[in-house]
Amino acid sequence: MKSKSKSDNRWQLPAFTLFTAAFLSILIISYPGQTTSGLATASKATMVAEPLLPTRTPMALDTVESSTVVPATATPASTKTVEPTPSPTPTVIATTSSLLPGDGFIPDIERFGMTGGIPEAMLAYDDGLQFSHLLNWHVMVDAPTRDIVFWQMVRLSEEGIRQTTWEMIEQAIEAYPGSNWLVGNEPDVKWQDNVTPERYAELYHDVYTFIKERDPDAKLVIGGVSQSTPLRRAYLDIVLDSYQAKYGEPMPVDIWNVHAFTLREEADSWGVDIPPGMDVQTGMLYEIEDHNDVTILRQNLIDFRAWMYERGFGDKPLVVSEYGILMPEDYGFDTAVIGKFMTESFDMFLSLANETGYAADGYRLVQWWFWYIVHEDDYYPTGILFDYPNHRMTPLGDIWIDYVNRLSADGG
Repeated sequence: MKSKSKSDNRWQLPAFTLFTAAFLSILIISYPGQTTSGLATASKATMVAEPLLPTRTPMALDTVESSTVVPATATPASTKTVEPTPSPTPTVIATTSSLLPGDGFIPDIERFGMTGGIPEAMLAYDDGLQFSHLLNWHVMVDAPTRDIVFWQMVRLSEEGIRQTTWEMIEQAIEAYPGSNWLVGNEPDVKWQDNVTPERYAELYHDVYTFIKERDPDAKLVIGGVSQSTPLRRAYLDIVLDSYQAKYGEPMPVDIWNVHAFTLREEADSWGVDIPPGMDVQTGMLYEIEDHNDVTILRQNLIDFRAWMYERGFGDKPLVVSEYGILMPEDYGFDTAVIGKFMTESFDMFLSLANETGYAADGYRLVQWWFWYIVHEDDYYPTGILFDYPNHRMTPLGDIWIDYVNRLSADGG
């Protein structure tokens, strides 16, 4: 069975006029969606620019062919009050000293992942863009071949699963036993999966139980919140506490997951707004120039691993299933800036380790990471690695290839 969907609304990003930097516009941007065929490709959507409207609530625009899939179209009413700290507080100082790998050690070259449509990713791979993992935000019953690990994803709404069916999930389980299954995508973002933390705990339990009963070797991956901030970690605290209260046991997570963007947390502003069910108006008030700050990225991952450790998940691997640069070139994010951010982030991911990390992997904090995105026509072209219409690598893709080739040559 196959279903098609229009692309989701993504994040709001800032926009400046040529005449003054004092006025902002909200860019309502679409998340690349794919059909669920084996040659899924990123779907098109129309970008809409509007003046900043403080009372405006973005809404998901998904439509689906299957009546069993219900899109999220409203902000849930449930609320929780939380007081996020005004800035990240370092809890652990990262080090790379004398931490030895165990039986979960991952070769460096096998840590690199890619997001995007399957045709684009496969053609780029065949042209020399080396990566070991692929994510296209869907359940696939005919996933790509080659030496690539495809990560399945079950999308959610407050009403239940969407963009797929339980029958399709069962077919994918039979076709690809032992797969990694992400449960939801940015449930904390109201124009993504838009799920209150209490409801997310219930949906995770349903998906986890369904898959594990049919494939005990499957790995269940918690849905990635958009970034590691005090506000997003407070959302996850409610998820874990709700699961414990409802089911009488800690939430079972095989692989932990977080996205690693740096975006503003403010109601009705650019960025990722406030998580559904959280009764606050602001969190981290990042600015545009913070978007490619590797120091912020590094500290947020240190803080996330420290939080995992404190919550009893220090013995679990961590994937960054999305990160990259979303800002346009005319904001100062050209190939040189993005390439520097990308290679510095690779260096950081490969070396960052401390006592809160995954012991089996030499106490490294992050086990895999997925760049956003292999190709995108309309909305985030600054970060693409492959020019799919012309079947050629972008300059940024060449930087990726050069880095990975040097890593391979060094025995990574």
